[in-house]
Amino acid sequence: MSAPLFSMYTISPELPAMFDGMKLAAVATVLYIIVRCLNLKSPTAPPDLTYQDTPLNRFLLKSCPQLTKEYIPPLLWGKSGHLQTALYGKLGRVNSPHPSGVRKYLPMQDGATATFDLFEPQGDHRTGDDITMVICPGIGNHSEKHYIRTFVDYAQKDGYRCAVLNHLGALPNIELTSPRMFTYGCTWEFAAMVGYIKRTYPQTQLMVVGFSLGGNIVCKFLGENSMNQERVLCCVSVCQGYSALRAQETFLQWDQFRRFYNFLMADNMKKIILSHRHSLFGGNPVKTIDLDLGPLYTATSLMQIDDNIMRKFHGHSSLKEYYEKESCVHYIHNVNVPLLLVNSADDPLVHESLLTIPRTLAAKKPNVIFSLTLHGGHLGFFEGAVLFPQPLTWMDKVIVGYANAMCQWEKQKPPCHIA
Repeated sequence: MSAPLFSMYTISPELPAMFDGMKLAAVATVLYIIVRCLNLKSPTAPPDLTYQDTPLNRFLLKSCPQLTKEYIPPLLWGKSGHLQTALYGKLGRVNSPHPSGVRKYLPMQDGATATFDLFEPQGDHRTGDDITMVICPGIGNHSEKHYIRTFVDYAQKDGYRCAVLNHLGALPNIELTSPRMFTYGCTWEFAAMVGYIKRTYPQTQLMVVGFSLGGNIVCKFLGENSMNQERVLCCVSVCQGYSALRAQETFLQWDQFRRFYNFLMADNMKKIILSHRHSLFGGNPVKTIDLDLGPLYTATSLMQIDDNIMRKFHGHSSLKEYYEKESCVHYIHNVNVPLLLVNSADDPLVHESLLTIPRTLAAKKPNVIFSLTLHGGHLGFFEGAVLFPQPLTWMDKVIVGYANAMCQWEKQKPPCHIA
């Protein structure tokens, strides 16, 4: 009886091999998912450039090596646009410095108070000239954000004065003084900051820099009036979408989880608006928007917030009108100063269809260079060997490198002689 019982409870020799095979298949599946999600098989490459072959563009590309050399993100996660974007959104930057600046307050005609932070250079510029970078951050951002602090510190050390706009309503400790806050394309506060810099530093030349939504604002500002381009050496725009009207449809798609990002940004906008509910919806002699906050509380997309709240700050009759009037796509062709437009192919917020706008512009206008990196996400552009990113990003280096090249070009240009 013992022999049959023993055989009944004896594990077949094939079973361990089967379990080992299942483990191997599970490990292989996990590795496959990791490789796909982290995009590990994607190659690294120099940015894809669109530009006209002019002496200036040849000089800029030769003098700013970041535009022609391979951009290498951190090996294990840097090829994922989502992780690059998430790290920017959560941490901003690694080991962010704390540059010391002075906050300025500018009264506006409608009763609003614009604020910006002014940071003096930490040494002479390499050309000996007085150069000021006028900087417009991304949506709901300000001078205290880590990515702004990192860039300002880097620019200061290279001899640039920096003026950083604080979007109206973005700073949590600054109360609104009128029933209005920043919108997608309103240039009033940025124009006030630029005007102050021009008056206060009559010898300074300007470098205009815009990040994400700030890129839309600065390009629209320069294209609205040719006088806005006076004393401007160049402009750099990073990770903007160019047309809100064309972007709104893509933000409702689940491709690249864009609908999820739309929800997160809408939730952040709701928090900013509700933090100023008294200034915006009550307690003011002039009310520009309805008091009903129901649509705001239930909104799950930026488009719903824009339609119910944001467009009303400037009296737009419809969401379509608001997006058309506030998008730089209708003004950017008027910009004649050297213009560098930077985007990332794996930016989960900017659909690839929107990139035909800068690509077509760069092919038509000799002053424009369009740089499209394979990786970088939305305002990420982290660099590093394997796991840990460096404090400075490719984005920081390319903006300052391009600015330095423009200053060098202006310095070596022969003076214009009037006959």
